[in-house]
Amino acid sequence: MEFITGLFAQPPCPPEKKRDVDRLIEELIKIGSTDDYLSERPGGTFNMQCRHVLARDIGKRLHEIGGLPLMTFAEKKVKRKLKMVLASHLGYCWTDIGDWKY
Repeated sequence: MEFITGLFAQPPCPPEKKRDVDRLIEELIKIGSTDDYLSERPGGTFNMQCRHVLARDIGKRLHEIGGLPLMTFAEKKVKRKLKMVLASHLGYCWTDIGDWKY
């Protein structure tokens, strides 16, 4: 039952931000599908800590919009689409963004 309700869950954000949030989450899923959120080496789309720069920017924006609840919502969406390993990579990528702790 939780799986079904998770599919239709609404992001914990102001209604006027829903479209932006949906777009940001889709971009996160695309990054995870193509690049991953972590790298073995810095450079290109990865910062000196080997974390995907755009994924971190998206995490910061999600935190600005809806704080930790919205970041957690986005991580669950990534986990549902891309499975646990990539969701855990996203968790490490977001280390030190707002209230996020991984």
